[in-house]
Amino acid sequence: MDAAPEAFPPAVPTGSDTGSDTGPTTALLTDQYELTMLRAALADGTAHRRAVFEVFARRLPHGRRYGVVAGTGRLLDALERFRFDEETVVFLRRRGIVDDLTADWLRDYRFRGDIWGYAEGECYFPGSPILVVEGTFAEAVLLETLVLSVYNHDSAIASAASRMTAAAGSRPIVEMGSRRTHERAAVASARAAYVAGFASTSNLAAGRCYDLPTGGTSAHAFTLLHDSEEEAFAAQVAALGVDTTLLVDTFGVREAVRTAVEVAGPGLGAVRIDSGDLAVLAHDVRAELDALGATNTRILVSGDLDEYAIAGLVAAPVDRYGVGTALVVGSGHPTAELVYKLVARSVGPEPDSPMEGVAKLSTGKPTHKGRKWAHRRLEDGTAVAEVVCTHPECTVDGGRPLLVPLVTEGKIVGREPIAAARERHLRSRAELPPTALKLSRGEPVLPTTYDDAEHAGHAEHREHSEHPGPTGDTSRQGGTR
Repeated sequence: MDAAPEAFPPAVPTGSDTGSDTGPTTALLTDQYELTMLRAALADGTAHRRAVFEVFARRLPHGRRYGVVAGTGRLLDALERFRFDEETVVFLRRRGIVDDLTADWLRDYRFRGDIWGYAEGECYFPGSPILVVEGTFAEAVLLETLVLSVYNHDSAIASAASRMTAAAGSRPIVEMGSRRTHERAAVASARAAYVAGFASTSNLAAGRCYDLPTGGTSAHAFTLLHDSEEEAFAAQVAALGVDTTLLVDTFGVREAVRTAVEVAGPGLGAVRIDSGDLAVLAHDVRAELDALGATNTRILVSGDLDEYAIAGLVAAPVDRYGVGTALVVGSGHPTAELVYKLVARSVGPEPDSPMEGVAKLSTGKPTHKGRKWAHRRLEDGTAVAEVVCTHPECTVDGGRPLLVPLVTEGKIVGREPIAAARERHLRSRAELPPTALKLSRGEPVLPTTYDDAEHAGHAEHREHSEHPGPTGDTSRQGGTR
């Protein structure tokens, strides 16, 4: 689908990610190797060297043209609870994972550094430094697994959701994937989908945690519980009113539509079709509803929908979509393939020790050294390139700075209402070239270019990366370490 929608369906989000430093610790949502590195670095004195870690994607999932940053609000909440309380320390000591020196250090752990990042809802591309973590090696290395757990999941979901909302245009999409994933992943998925434009969710925990709009009516079990479809519809209308949505594909769809209108009257709110040839059935149902005088009754379709199925229904008289499984598995790409890499460190432990860039040279997994700053270059309001600089004073003609402060000297400064991330995504996606919204496989819609520090601010001196990866690498490697 090539045409960009003008706006998401209207919604009334009032919630925000408020966060709290109370609640269970998140410190053990990590890999053991974070703590073994910490233990060794404390022992040899390198733990207190200043360090810069960055989160980026070497490539986008195969065929994708852009990614969507999501999970920022959840990460900031989790960071506040990243504390090694006594029970946690005792567990680590009992397992022999940490020694006394490391245990004592962990008891006082607080992240006291700085974190910059692409604001939530922003689009990203291969090499985009979507998160920059600055602190001592000890305090920053511990965050790797937590950061990647949140961002890899939520960004994958939001990236898939964005393709779906682009395909749906002005028609709302309801998130209904809770029964197809882990119970906590379901809450995170609902949140990420809302950032990318979904209108509401069926998940009540997500509704409560993030004040998302929620909705839901009945399943086939409710119809089968009753002695007839008419009795089931009558019971639902009696309980929920005529504006409810009646499920009409338990038996025969056309007969169910007639029964629904007989029971609820022409003011029936909506009918839902969950199986069969949805395009054909939508036309049949619309004709039947109109013939019965229910011209304002809406049609909701569900049942294994993804962005391709939604695009295939663009000509059908559908008013709303329900998406479950495809959403919560990232529409075939359940991870964003983000990595967390050390890109700079001080040459000594002293606070004034100079910083130097570092990079991996591993075959297939090289990195681009040095702390990064990023800008999106626009021409006549349309994005044309992602420009990544290795100098803080880098300027880009027509460039929009992308990194914003999230944590400053350990204090969270980047919280915002989820509505702000949702609105930002609409703006960010709208400035991409029209080819970004094509569902066919293609390369990232923007090239990533690098301005080296000695050439900061001069567009003519660029290292171009035209392929998915910070060094132009196009091979497919697994893993993130």
